[in-house]
Amino acid sequence: QVQLVESGGGLVQAGGSLRLSCAASRRIFISNTMGWYRQAPGKQRELVATFTRSGRTNYADSVKGRFAISRDSAENTVYLQMNSLKPEDTAVYYCRADDFGLWGQGTEVTVSS
Repeated sequence: QVQLVESGGGLVQAGGSLRLSCAASRRIFISNTMGWYRQAPGKQRELVATFTRSGRTNYADSVKGRFAISRDSAENTVYLQMNSLKPEDTAVYYCRADDFGLWGQGTEVTVSS
């Protein structure tokens, strides 16, 4: 059973933007810090951004000022708005319900130079 459904990845030129979405069940959405992580080829999975239930956000230094995480309680969806994309942002991006330890299936983002 897929509990986190991601969408929005794709191919974009450097400097462009993409918005990723992660839809969850209501129970998961209200019970978890929701996060976005990414894994580039040959590298370990790393934190991109998190959004706690109390509304705090946290970002990796590499994306501060370019990416924004948000939550839509009406849609039980977490978004990652990615602006000023760089080739080094190329990775598979995963949504995670941190408290439950649940991962989405991943969505691929490729940034061409």
